[in-house]
Amino acid sequence: MNRPTLALLAVLASLGLTATACGADAPADPADGVPAQLRIGYQSIPNGDLVVKNQGWLEEALPDTEVVWSRFDSGGDVNTAFLAGELDIALAGSAPVTRGLSAPLEIDYRVPWIHNVIGENEALAAVEGIDEVADLRGRTVAVPFASTTHYHLVAALDEAGLGVGDVELLDLEPQDIQAAWQRGDIDAAFVWYPVLGELYASGGHPVVTSGELAERGKVTADLAVVSSAFAESYPDALSTWVGQQDRAVRLLREDPDAAAAAIASELGLTGEEAAEQIGQLVFLTAEEQASAEYLGTAGEPGRLAEYLNLTAEFLAAQGEIDAAPGPAAFEEALAAEGVAGALD
Repeated sequence: MNRPTLALLAVLASLGLTATACGADAPADPADGVPAQLRIGYQSIPNGDLVVKNQGWLEEALPDTEVVWSRFDSGGDVNTAFLAGELDIALAGSAPVTRGLSAPLEIDYRVPWIHNVIGENEALAAVEGIDEVADLRGRTVAVPFASTTHYHLVAALDEAGLGVGDVELLDLEPQDIQAAWQRGDIDAAFVWYPVLGELYASGGHPVVTSGELAERGKVTADLAVVSSAFAESYPDALSTWVGQQDRAVRLLREDPDAAAAAIASELGLTGEEAAEQIGQLVFLTAEEQASAEYLGTAGEPGRLAEYLNLTAEFLAAQGEIDAAPGPAAFEEALAAEGVAGALD
């Protein structure tokens, strides 16, 4: 299930969570090249990362490593944690990753995996009376800043001939968006499940979805980022991590009920609810990610670098980052060796 469509492959251009992570640096590592600790930042997104966490596969594959899972609510918070030296591997949306690789942040991390391409799982939900993006003029809109939905909100406003100055824009994390919605403090929000589902359940309706914006050339994805220091020091551990992610993608395709049950357990959903959300995302195997369309190989970086650069150019044009660093910076940021190691 969830095999990438030709349309998604064609428009992948412009790939554009509060932490519970420990704040101290990881302890010293054994001399045998196995990390003593692996600090992972995850988000409540129904993809293979939650399957790996729920099933304890990484702990089994790295028995001599302490695996520490910490939940985040947004990619902006993930970037902050990386800057503080609190993470080794984490999930963040393509827009926050683009920001992280660009000035002024210039985070020293790389992209070893694409967790999923985003479809209907993220959307702009609004109250009655707001039927199209142009209706947002003068209204109060919430979005987690430095996220994929922030990028998509800016893109949607731009399509409608509006700018961020034409709305009252609030920077709120997903749970804060839900509370503000219930109080009647906001008119619309661009956010993801499970909060998006709560907005729908309490009178909201979709105005535009990430899937629709993808069809118009503004695709977003959830990416993995790994600190360059970790990738260089522990290539085998990184390949092991990628291998477990690939295992999860295969479970999502071959035994969707089992995958949905694992994800439902992590998100507090029913199996049916989890399956519905899973169906709104596109998942790629390691072989697919090693193609020229995505990560490519260590010697020949894939088009993901080009897509991230296009996202950076858009964000720079909107004044969201200082400047697009150029294709070479994003080519250097692809850690295709992790996928290659997992396929060996």
